[in-house]
Amino acid sequence: MKSTWILVSDNSRARIFTAATPSSALEEIEDFSHSEGRLLDREITTDLPGKIKSADGGGHAFEQPTDPKKHEADVFAHRVTRHLEDAHNANKFEQLLIIAEPSFLGLLRNHLSEQVKRRVCFELDKNITTHSSADIRQHLPEHLPNI
Repeated sequence: MKSTWILVSDNSRARIFTAATPSSALEEIEDFSHSEGRLLDREITTDLPGKIKSADGGGHAFEQPTDPKKHEADVFAHRVTRHLEDAHNANKFEQLLIIAEPSFLGLLRNHLSEQVKRRVCFELDKNITTHSSADIRQHLPEHLPNI
């Protein structure tokens, strides 16, 4: 069987599993987190938005151009995909299955290199990062694909 990695991720945690055979149990090989992904907006930003005064004496609150939670999720997605790219370049896997929270799956797709995208043989948009490896295995095909 080709070396297979299974990535299970959301905006604050990524777990990587492997399987010895197409129908075997999963073995967790890596687990990393992004604690900023669990913070509230007010905990990420250090100050309240400022005020802008207009010429007529009125004013309005300044709003940030990007949502801090979305920015942190994007930062983590970039970190995860960079790790996958490095692992692929080191020939650590030949095929990749991804299970990720729906909006985070979109971020991962945006950051994946073309080389790694070609190795993806299964995607599932589900948030099961906190589940046991046996439960995660139940969400995968009975026999893992072999591309």
